[in-house]
Amino acid sequence: MQQIIDSLQQFWQYTGFANCTWANIIMIAIGIAFISVAIVKEWEPLLLVPIGFGMVIGNIPMFPGLNVGIYEDGSVLNILYQGVRQGWYPPLIFLGIGAMTDFSALISQPRLILIGAAAQMGIFGAYLLALAMGFAPNEAGAIGIIGGADGPTAIFLSSKLAPDLMGAIAVSAYSYMALVPVIQKPIMLALTTKKERLIRMPSPRQVSKKEKILFPIVGFLTTAFIVPSGLPLLGMLFFGNLLKECGVTRRLAETARGPLIDVVTTLIGLTVGCSTQADKFLTSNSLKIFGLGLLSFIIATVCGVLFVKFMNLFLKDGKKINPLIGNAGVSAVPDSARVSEVVGRESDPTNHLLMHAMGPNVAGVIGSAVAAGILLSFLG
Repeated sequence: MQQIIDSLQQFWQYTGFANCTWANIIMIAIGIAFISVAIVKEWEPLLLVPIGFGMVIGNIPMFPGLNVGIYEDGSVLNILYQGVRQGWYPPLIFLGIGAMTDFSALISQPRLILIGAAAQMGIFGAYLLALAMGFAPNEAGAIGIIGGADGPTAIFLSSKLAPDLMGAIAVSAYSYMALVPVIQKPIMLALTTKKERLIRMPSPRQVSKKEKILFPIVGFLTTAFIVPSGLPLLGMLFFGNLLKECGVTRRLAETARGPLIDVVTTLIGLTVGCSTQADKFLTSNSLKIFGLGLLSFIIATVCGVLFVKFMNLFLKDGKKINPLIGNAGVSAVPDSARVSEVVGRESDPTNHLLMHAMGPNVAGVIGSAVAAGILLSFLG
């Protein structure tokens, strides 16, 4: 009888109930909240559902030494997590993004790339703020990249500069990507006048197939020579776009923008969520990172809108740019461009800004990768 009691006691020690803490319950509740928001509000469900469920998985309390946790060497979750830790997944995501992105809006209006560049000030603004708050330079650089509103770039840079902060940085980046409409719209309305929101932009010119094919080649050579450290992201982004535009690699392009990016997105979301174990995630640094991430996103949006207003000082009537597309300089494709369209149509239902906003939006993707390369070159 005593042997049975001892066996039951030993079994109890291995259950989640015996090892549970309030911190685990808090993180599981946060994970469920992510899933609920993704389903009910449909905010970035392809990201928030895997991340939310990953949070639930990663915070199941367990007895140490079972070799199933994400931080235990050789476990299945640990092996899958190496794609995040070693920076394998983000370039594959960029390959898919390149294969599904049409750069025509940017090619037809090259001046819009300046808006994407201006929005990257959110990255460097947050970097300076993080330094002021006591973070080490490498940690500050990894935190700052949240301002680019690009989850894969944030994961790639934090894997190189601050692996210990990667969970908080990645969750922060993806959370604010999901909250693009909530964060950006009030800022856009506050910084623009009714007259500015009614500005109509001329239709972009038609872009030839030759231009579309040359763009990824020329774009890659230009950016890679300027920032060679951004090679993994920039190379895959422009390569994916070449697969799409050249017309002779349709199967490869469809694979890159379909099954491949879906699989990698699932793995990256799930493992990032699992990495938010309560003992690793619930720290004062995590709260600081979320605060800095929000500030960086706000700075990026403000800089994008204000830069368009500055450009308009030098443009003639009929050539002016609607400041509402300034928010699209962050690289949350295509969500921030959709916000430009929605806010613009609230002022004038017949004024469509989506195609114009896609110019700075895709420029923001390139800009965030370049910014990551710059930070990596002097902090790595």
